[in-house]
Amino acid sequence: MSLYAAIDLHSNNSVLAIIDEADKPVRQCRLTNDLPIILKELEPFRDEVAGVVVESTYNWYWLVDGLKAHGYCVHLANTAAVPQYAGLKYSGDESDARHLAHLLRLGILPEGYIYPREDRPIRDLLRRRFQLVRMAVGLTLSIQSTWARHTGHGLSSNAMRQLTGAAIERAFPDVSVRFGLLTHLQVWCAIQEQVRQVEQWIADARIRQPERMALRSVPGIGLILSLTIALETGDIHRFANVGDYASYCRMVKSERISNGKKKGQGNRKCGNKYLAWAWIEAAHFALRHSPPIRRWYDRKCSKRHKIVAIKAVAHKLARAGYYLLRDGGVFDVKRAFG
Repeated sequence: MSLYAAIDLHSNNSVLAIIDEADKPVRQCRLTNDLPIILKELEPFRDEVAGVVVESTYNWYWLVDGLKAHGYCVHLANTAAVPQYAGLKYSGDESDARHLAHLLRLGILPEGYIYPREDRPIRDLLRRRFQLVRMAVGLTLSIQSTWARHTGHGLSSNAMRQLTGAAIERAFPDVSVRFGLLTHLQVWCAIQEQVRQVEQWIADARIRQPERMALRSVPGIGLILSLTIALETGDIHRFANVGDYASYCRMVKSERISNGKKKGQGNRKCGNKYLAWAWIEAAHFALRHSPPIRRWYDRKCSKRHKIVAIKAVAHKLARAGYYLLRDGGVFDVKRAFG
């Protein structure tokens, strides 16, 4: 008889549920988040367990990796797509775990992608860089607004990088204002140094070379963007077609249309926000480096808003990127924007 296990994962504990082929509970307990303890509970059922479902929460790495290392067939549940009975009156951790095991038994469990363990550290390091860059941009805007508010003049990014203590002292006689601006400037400098070190570390990474070389044939895509796109995409063959990939990159509208009328919209944030950022960033750089893309963008701007136009450029680049990642080759601007 096959058994089906599921783990409802929380920050400091987990609920394990094991059911048989008749949906009858075989084992159910709450455990601390300690891999040896969880493995000990599963050990008596190892030979009968057909699969273990783990809830896709923010802290699933250690559990999924540990179970796979010990030979279990692990499934990562896509919690945003797990169906629940609409008339359910009460639910708890135990019932949630049993429900996941039930969906696995029926073969209708919505599954998430278990990213390869060996590529995960560099991908996560790129995400840390993304967060640092966003913090630096926020500090830049704060410094520029402070300067304009007290001096009446704008401050470019290049001028901000060349600020000295003497220049700040002349511009801000008030000590409190000066201290606040210096605080932001020193934090900005520290973040820039950390970003530089991260980029230097990433430059030495020798992974996904064929995919990165194909992506770098796109005008404006360099080392960081190519590696970000390749790692955030993962295995390109997990996408059935180019439309699925564009949707995962958040390049597709989220609308419900009936009889030619909009009746609502779905989850616009469904997809990968890092890929969405990367392709938008690639679109901005492509406008600078490719005259044909720039001309296509200008024609689009004459009919639609510029935000819609840049999103359209990013959508076309993402579709081209799908084929570059799948088949390799070199980007052809005429095929994409002809």
